[in-house]
Amino acid sequence: MIVLLTAAILAGASLAASWLGTRLVLDLLRRRAILDRPNERSSHTTPTPRGGGIAVVVTLTIAWAIGAMLLPVPGIWLVLFGAVGLAVVSWRDDLGGIAARWRLLAQAAAVGIGLLALRPLGPVFQGVLPASLDVFLAGLLWIWFVNLFNFMDGIDGLAGAETASLGTGIMLLGIFSLGLPIGVLWGATATAAALGFLRWNWDKAEIFLGDVGSIPLGYLLGWLLLATAAAGQWEAALILPLYYLADASLTLIQRLFRGKRIWQAHREHYYQRAVQRGLGHAAVVQRILVCNALLIALAVGAGLGLGWRALPPAGIATVVLLWVLAGRQRRPA
Repeated sequence: MIVLLTAAILAGASLAASWLGTRLVLDLLRRRAILDRPNERSSHTTPTPRGGGIAVVVTLTIAWAIGAMLLPVPGIWLVLFGAVGLAVVSWRDDLGGIAARWRLLAQAAAVGIGLLALRPLGPVFQGVLPASLDVFLAGLLWIWFVNLFNFMDGIDGLAGAETASLGTGIMLLGIFSLGLPIGVLWGATATAAALGFLRWNWDKAEIFLGDVGSIPLGYLLGWLLLATAAAGQWEAALILPLYYLADASLTLIQRLFRGKRIWQAHREHYYQRAVQRGLGHAAVVQRILVCNALLIALAVGAGLGLGWRALPPAGIATVVLLWVLAGRQRRPA
């Protein structure tokens, strides 16, 4: 009950803080003309302030820090330290650009620090792999998740909706004691912070997350998923982000086979192709949310006894969504 009450209070505060904080940041970015200007790779048509993730990341970091003081969790301070470091580097990248090798180095350092926080929770791969290989692969997956979260932040509302979906899934796993009980607090506050931001980022967006938002969020959510897997719920940890993993990974593989530079910005993700075919940003995100709702249900079902049997229907739901997004959409008259 203490965890639930604390989570409810912090979630309410996070919702208000993210909503108000994003509004204040929006005014500041407009005055400083810190804008994301449309180009051939953009899915928007007007210059839009970027950097709204400052409010989301600050809100979530403070909420998790307060939660850690009330309900101590081994290693959580290392994760928060890594997130703040990535936010600083990413903000500098938003302002002027940083070479890819330095961004990757910062991500590797943050992940290395965060991996120390996973040790008390157990092996991510359930002891199937040697300890050193378990840590190495977990780190690679974490770095990939950080980057794919950034890649997938390409249309209005998508990153916020995914954050809310993952937060809700982690929260429900915690409520049913299927993962980390303290995950109730982490998931609830992540969902609340995302909803506060979505007030300003929904179609048509008045502000974007920017790298300062998407990179630290990918880092924090990646840690939550790895922690869930380490706590014994690996099926749920795989199912919850399955659409994001599939869209980003399949697009990367397709670009590799076509000989394209995988690190360059592009508009070839399934969700971007749907927008290019005439489906609006909100309509695309709504379809993804329907799939995510099913994935959340299957993740909870996996924890309640379905186990690996929840994976095939989760895979089918994801494939159907990708097919819908890739299919022809009639352009509005």
